[in-house]
Amino acid sequence: MANRTIKKITSVLSFLVVLCFAGVAFAQESGKEMAIASNSGLIAIAAAFGLSIAALGGALGQGRAAATALDGIARNPGAADKIRGPMILALALIESLVIYALIVAFLLLGKI
Repeated sequence: MANRTIKKITSVLSFLVVLCFAGVAFAQESGKEMAIASNSGLIAIAAAFGLSIAALGGALGQGRAAATALDGIARNPGAADKIRGPMILALALIESLVIYALIVAFLLLGKI
């Protein structure tokens, strides 16, 4: 019951965050310098939110992948070699997505 409530609250908050930034995304620019100067704070906030969400998602994904792999190894120790390789590959791919979010955040901060 508590998980459902948390999921609903998270969904509603995510929707509200998207609604808050939608007006900025479709705002009409009067001049490039003026638009960047007026939106520099929002760009910094967007970079911070994007990076924090990516780090949270990556950490949850890595934790779940490692827990599942260790559970499989604990149930069948003979399959440890078959489980370890795909687990490391999955962890590397998850981490690459977080690094991609870091690069996007740096690119956004470079526009300030």
